[in-house]
Amino acid sequence: MTSGRAGSARRSALAAFAVFAQLIVLAGCAAVGQAVDPLPSWSDTASRRAIVAFVARASTEGSPGFVPASERIAVFDNDGTLWPEQPVYVQVQFAFDRVKVLASSHPEWSTTQPFKAVLDGDMMALAATGEGGMTQVMMATHTGMTTDEFAGIATAWMASARHPRFKRPYTEVVYQPMLELLAYLRSHGFKTYIVSGSGGEFIRAFAERVYGIPPEQVIGSTTVTELETKDGKLVLMRRARIDFVDDKAGKPVAINKFIGRRPVFAFGNSDGDLQMLLWTAGGTGPRFIGVVHHTDGVREYAYDRQSSIGRLDRALDEASARGWTVVDMKSDWKRVFAFE
Repeated sequence: MTSGRAGSARRSALAAFAVFAQLIVLAGCAAVGQAVDPLPSWSDTASRRAIVAFVARASTEGSPGFVPASERIAVFDNDGTLWPEQPVYVQVQFAFDRVKVLASSHPEWSTTQPFKAVLDGDMMALAATGEGGMTQVMMATHTGMTTDEFAGIATAWMASARHPRFKRPYTEVVYQPMLELLAYLRSHGFKTYIVSGSGGEFIRAFAERVYGIPPEQVIGSTTVTELETKDGKLVLMRRARIDFVDDKAGKPVAINKFIGRRPVFAFGNSDGDLQMLLWTAGGTGPRFIGVVHHTDGVREYAYDRQSSIGRLDRALDEASARGWTVVDMKSDWKRVFAFE
């Protein structure tokens, strides 16, 4: 009788253990299932499937679309592709803030354009000064210092500045789906680069921390930089002269100059990226071309053909004609920012 009860107890204990073990296995499977989703902020749409299919083919040896690891170069525009460019480019806002900081040392700015327009917050007056006026603002706020000094100023500004709409540091107002995409590509042997019309040294102040992209993989517009001796030490001085504008036709030139390989994967969001996208697509073998389309005025901004900032017109037509992947922000992304 006692032996029967003991056996029954053992069987009950074993059954309970089996159930417990099964629950552990199921929980583990669920956890693994969550961990292996490389793009959790992307909706299950054609855009996501196209990305996953291309990466799978490119990184699978023996696949018809296989790309050797040395050739897995992916390039991304920054403004409007990795973070917002509305209501004004981030580096332009940095320049405006620097004008205000430096104004006490330049009393003439209060009556001299384009600086008066910046100090007054008069964007129409600033626009009236044209490209030359904006160039003056950029040169006055970005040069006349060493590269190390500029990096320190840009880093400090990033730590304190806030996006005017989202009231968060700019380094938090980055597109979560694109962060996931960058990490996904790197996990499959791609080398990721930023190719931006903004200043390369400005982006380098935060790119590695925010995007996981080291400074040597950031390509941007540059001012003339010269070596000189300052306080007994060799330094690189930023001069008030434009060296190279990494926009439009400049982007393929810069990619060839600094990378030396034609990319197989490229993402942009505006007509300023069109030449980069066309040049990437023109290579032999597998290619992926993506365009971020800003369609979500609730979570971010909605604009394209008529926008004065980040205009997407010709590139949108080319994307349609050539079968490129157009990422509709509203429908293709479950969330835009990590803080949502």
